[in-house]
Amino acid sequence: MWEEVLRIVPVYLVSMAKFFFGPLAGYAEGLPMVTTMVATVAGMMTTILLFAYLGEWVKSKFGGRFIKKKEEKVERNSRITRIWKKYGLAGIAFLTPVLLSPIGGAIFAMAHNSPKGKIILYMFISALFWVIIQTTLVYFGLDLIKQLNLPFIK
Repeated sequence: MWEEVLRIVPVYLVSMAKFFFGPLAGYAEGLPMVTTMVATVAGMMTTILLFAYLGEWVKSKFGGRFIKKKEEKVERNSRITRIWKKYGLAGIAFLTPVLLSPIGGAIFAMAHNSPKGKIILYMFISALFWVIIQTTLVYFGLDLIKQLNLPFIK
């Protein structure tokens, strides 16, 4: 039993930093797809929850030291800012697992003063959607590549 738990931990931990690495780590560990999916979503949501509930505290304690004054701020017209303006929190949550990391998505959502409950709900729905797609692609795609018996893939 403990061997299985120890194989899940890396999937959980890498999913906290970068969502897509969860399915890759689960496949590499030889975990069942469902176990990989659960560990990947749990990793992402741990990051989201930490930032949602500790983000305000960190911002109040340390934010003034790192954030420029309003008159010094320059609005960047980055792709992620355009997505925010067009689709709001739902758009950011939808793209967090594929373009951003859970950390980046949480920070961006918190920086725009989104309600914690909405951040958590939207990120959870997005994680469920993307974990099914990404894990399925990784497991079946890599199995297919293995079946081709290419000399440089073992």
